[in-house]
Amino acid sequence: MLRTCRPSRPLAHASGPHAPLQLSRERDTLKAVADFAITAPTVRVKSEASVDSARPSLLVDYATLFKPRVSFMVLITAAAGLYLGRLRSGVSPFDLQSAFALLGIGLVTCGSSVLNQALERHTDGRMRRTAGRPMVTQPGCPARIGLVQGLFLGFLTIVVGTLLLSAESNILTGTLTLLTATSYVAIYTPLKRMTSLNTFIGAFPGALPPLIGWTAARGIIEWPAVALFAVLFVWQFPHFMAIGWLYRDDYRHGGIRLAATQQPIAWAARSTAMQALFYALLMLPVALWTTFLGVTGIPYAIVASLLSLAYLYFTFRFTAIIRDPSASGNRVLAKNLLKASVLYLPLLLAAMLLNAHGRVLFQ
Repeated sequence: MLRTCRPSRPLAHASGPHAPLQLSRERDTLKAVADFAITAPTVRVKSEASVDSARPSLLVDYATLFKPRVSFMVLITAAAGLYLGRLRSGVSPFDLQSAFALLGIGLVTCGSSVLNQALERHTDGRMRRTAGRPMVTQPGCPARIGLVQGLFLGFLTIVVGTLLLSAESNILTGTLTLLTATSYVAIYTPLKRMTSLNTFIGAFPGALPPLIGWTAARGIIEWPAVALFAVLFVWQFPHFMAIGWLYRDDYRHGGIRLAATQQPIAWAARSTAMQALFYALLMLPVALWTTFLGVTGIPYAIVASLLSLAYLYFTFRFTAIIRDPSASGNRVLAKNLLKASVLYLPLLLAAMLLNAHGRVLFQ
């Protein structure tokens, strides 16, 4: 708080041999106080303006709500199923109907992400990696996007996306997409704070996009669609075990129940590593299922085998966390597995699409 100094007596009463000097000092003091009183509001306004300018724009906040990287990955896997289904039907995947299908899937995915953040706005505020999300509420720091606005945006995009899929593709695809959103938001999201089994349960809606893409093209659920579902289902476990271990302290602080957040830490390391290794081993036959079904050929099978062995290698290295769960090098092992998982899936899908069995010249 600013304290203003007042002279002990009126200036006109100053006397003695040092009176002129004393009067000069008092005038300087009062002038400094007056100057500060005039300029302080301006400085404060400029400071507040700089804080406001540092806040993300509404467009950036909406993009954050839609989780663009996750949504993009969903669209890639859905597009793979759509492409393969169209090839099986002998129809070009590059048409307006395919574009509408992907748009509908994208809208529902974005809406699910918004509702997920609405439900987790308090949990996100307790974790460093999510504390900056626009719907986070903290004491003395209101959310940039309110709960009502977020809920309206989430439900609106889900409804529009579902109706678009039902009208432009088929009722089955619209229904499956809506069920995926419902299970993700209403089942998986609350379970994250109740049981570590949420990873297994959440893998089901997480693996549905390629199957949904297939039904958008074919209108029915067939074994190739189930094989695509299985690929994504199994792939998720080493991927999420690496993420869980990498951010285990953050998740524990936020109250998220994962294999990596269990106590004691030795049990958490063993559970995390063994689950990752089991599903990485399972990835070997699952990745080849599309070849056995005649969807892809031998070249794909060779590439898929090599990619799956590399995935298994990084997962096996990750199991070293069991020896010393508190070692600082464990973060490097988790990061390497995470990078391998992020590269593995698009490369596998690319090989699948490039060696897919279907008509080369579309009608």
